[in-house]
Amino acid sequence: MGRRKACTLSKGKQHDPSSQQKHLSTAKRNELNALCEKLFDLSSNPAYLTQLWNNYLDISEVLLKVKRLEEMKTELSQRSLGIGQFINWLIENKARVDGVSIADFPGYDLGLKAEADFVQNQLILEIPRTLIFSTHTAASELIVMQNDPLVQHMPQVALALALLIERHKENSKWKPYLDMLPNTYNTVLYMKANDMIELKGSPTLEAALKQCRNIARQYSYFSRVFQSNNNSVSAILRDNFTYERYCWAVSTVMTRQNLIPSPDGSRMIHALIPMWDMCNHENGRITTDFNASSDRCECYALRDFKKGEQIFISYGPRTNSDFFVHSGFVYMDNDQDGFKLRLGISKADSLQKERIELLDKLNLPSVGEFLLKPGAQPVSDTLLAFLRVFSMRKAELTHWLHSDKVFDLKCMDCVLETVVEENVRKFLLTRLQLLIANYPTTLKEDLELLELTLPQVKKMAVQLRVTEKRILLGALDYVEQWTKA
Repeated sequence: MGRRKACTLSKGKQHDPSSQQKHLSTAKRNELNALCEKLFDLSSNPAYLTQLWNNYLDISEVLLKVKRLEEMKTELSQRSLGIGQFINWLIENKARVDGVSIADFPGYDLGLKAEADFVQNQLILEIPRTLIFSTHTAASELIVMQNDPLVQHMPQVALALALLIERHKENSKWKPYLDMLPNTYNTVLYMKANDMIELKGSPTLEAALKQCRNIARQYSYFSRVFQSNNNSVSAILRDNFTYERYCWAVSTVMTRQNLIPSPDGSRMIHALIPMWDMCNHENGRITTDFNASSDRCECYALRDFKKGEQIFISYGPRTNSDFFVHSGFVYMDNDQDGFKLRLGISKADSLQKERIELLDKLNLPSVGEFLLKPGAQPVSDTLLAFLRVFSMRKAELTHWLHSDKVFDLKCMDCVLETVVEENVRKFLLTRLQLLIANYPTTLKEDLELLELTLPQVKKMAVQLRVTEKRILLGALDYVEQWTKA
């Protein structure tokens, strides 16, 4: 099952779901509606995509005005105060949580603690479907929006709206779970321009800016929907839907969502799994599955855990760039990390047709992202094959298009014309040098920064730069050694 759950959860306080936003005056509501129209244009117009940074600054300026108009005063409470009620709720609803508790761990905030010894592959948690938060088990009111294009085609958006509905309706059965969720996250949605600028030179900056743009568009769209409709969802959210609350709901989904089978088993659906989503990440294999016969999520021990230790799970093979943008943390020892290298065949290339035809035979895209990996073999077989096709002249392309050994192009020891291999190495060498030069700081400077006490978001950005530069420098060294050999 795919995991997107935050490793570093924020400490402290959270929204009181019973608090209601005061009705805005007509003048303020009209001003807010006008701002949302402007926001929708800024975040929807494809012309702005060519200047993502300036577009982000413009969006941020409008959002600042939006947040001032939407400002609310709410009662705040400690998450930790709800632990007892949450555990009781789980047990009363037939979850199996024996031998584990929720505890505060330095550097992680809340996590799962072993109250007994567990051996590798031992069953730790069982969470029944009735306790798994999805659009099948929560927020039945959403049925009135089933034809809305965003709700219909973006299951993560539907799940975020379901969270807001349950948070703001009276007597929600999900209250014990909602009270355990963090109040804020370290996702890019909570970052300011001076945080984002720390990503200069990193390909993660573009992904972060696009994420902020997308959420601004969704917020402005739904703000208009809830103001102009009189259905049951609008009745609950019309006076409670704010940009900050939408960021909270989206971040909750981004950092904690999973895929489980639908009740009829016909497809996979997005869901939040209480208690299991308290587990933090470490390297290893996925040890969580959904048992269709018992209709439960089952979590098994990734390795041996001694009594008193924190219990970790693996979130699956994801890069630190993905963790940073969607989950709000960086895992420095991520053995599944990678640097995304975007490559493509130019339309102006006189041999474009032949290159694309050969790439098709190799099951490779003509434009796509290829991962440079950490470790001894940074260049994957797919990246190597793409670069070889990219570097071939007409004679080599003709030969390989008619060869029955085309998949040999993915092997390092494949025999090719010397000029083709030289061009591959030259291209990689130049591209890697340019990528490293794009960063305003060196690896040494970043490592020195990490010795200091930094704000959490800046620390994450520096950690990300360190992991990216280590991959690039490792790849550069690999290509240089390859050239000498």
